[in-house]
Amino acid sequence: MKRLFAVLAVFTVLAAGCSAGGGGKETPATINPSASHEPVTIEIWGAWTGRELRQFNAIFDDFTAKYPWITVKSTGGIGDQKIIQAINSGTPPDVVLSFGLDSVGKFCQSGAWQDLKPYMEQTDFDTSQFPDSIFQYTSFGGSQCALPFLTDAYGLYYNQDMFDQAGLTEPPKTFTELTDYAKKLTVFNPDGSIKVAGLVPWAGYYETGALTLGIPFGCPWYNADGTASAFTDPCWADMLNWQKELIDFYGEQNLAKFVAGQGNEWSAEQDFETGRIAMNIDGEWRTAFIANDIPNLNYGTAPIPVPDDKADMYGMGQIGGTIIGVPKGSPHPAEAWALVSWMASDTDTLVYMANIVRNVPTTYAALESPDLDVTPQFKTFLDIFQNPNSHYKPTTAIGDGDQTAIATVMEDWQVGKLTDLQAGLQQAAEQVDNLLAEAQLG
Repeated sequence: MKRLFAVLAVFTVLAAGCSAGGGGKETPATINPSASHEPVTIEIWGAWTGRELRQFNAIFDDFTAKYPWITVKSTGGIGDQKIIQAINSGTPPDVVLSFGLDSVGKFCQSGAWQDLKPYMEQTDFDTSQFPDSIFQYTSFGGSQCALPFLTDAYGLYYNQDMFDQAGLTEPPKTFTELTDYAKKLTVFNPDGSIKVAGLVPWAGYYETGALTLGIPFGCPWYNADGTASAFTDPCWADMLNWQKELIDFYGEQNLAKFVAGQGNEWSAEQDFETGRIAMNIDGEWRTAFIANDIPNLNYGTAPIPVPDDKADMYGMGQIGGTIIGVPKGSPHPAEAWALVSWMASDTDTLVYMANIVRNVPTTYAALESPDLDVTPQFKTFLDIFQNPNSHYKPTTAIGDGDQTAIATVMEDWQVGKLTDLQAGLQQAAEQVDNLLAEAQLG
């Protein structure tokens, strides 16, 4: 599921002494499972908490069964900031797990996370077991510093009963249809306030934002060689004008008041679960929340619509999720690689985790496993992940600076603070270009 740990400002504390690539061309030490070994305990840090952490920790019994001399100590509730501080101080864990995809460029570029290619070559690790899309968000600048451990995919949730009442027989496939559906499904109170919103296009409302909208809209984040922002591309203006049209239908202040009353995203009070909205953009994990919170909810899932002139792209969407790697200074790098490669590729482990937390497994074998619990609603997200056009935004060395820049435009635009959209997009592009230039100097 989408994680709550912020990755803002981690880049300013990356160790200056890290070398690009983190592992060079040296042949790394690896382990021979059939040889005798001294017992060793290795540590993995990550951001899982609560129930999910307990369920996650259960996987390590199977790892120890394969590597009896290795005991895994797993610590949750640790975000990227603390991990980077430990790397800088020379006291990192053996393995790290992160939900911060926007950090990958800096992790790889600085060597804070080691390049795994030498390990992969040394152990003949099979990269063909993954869809190509995962390498976009696990590598940067020639360094494969991370591997996937499950992923997210984003789609459209819709209330089937509300669809039936409105005479809608199938989910919308284009943004024009999405707007029409949203208007038909909206119910106003007698005083004009919103009782049920067909769809809330408000940036910052749950998962709605530049990433989840921009990818199905087909908007480019950078030019072809990744050296300059593409926020001035007409696609971004098209997307923002679509957003504003629907906001104006509700009334900006009316919708802002509705958004202010939204229920907690990580509880049964989430608006789609309570029937406060008819459609919502969300990740695959929502299927698990619904099953737990309101199992009788009559709902469907579908890909997020696409622009009318890109109908052939329908079925794609934003993907990208949990990553794992070996930090610079890992005390037991050979054992760490054994754990990382096992977590990334062991079918039973990936299927178990997918069934528990309802994230999408990231190998073909796990996706096709008969043990994978596939409901019709969950299958939508498996299909989105495997769609060849699905992707995450390009990885760069500026972290989430690009998302911050375009989010500011969206937020100012939706409340009427920004009136010259093209000027706002130009300013955002210049802001990103400056960040790219600074990253090059660094």
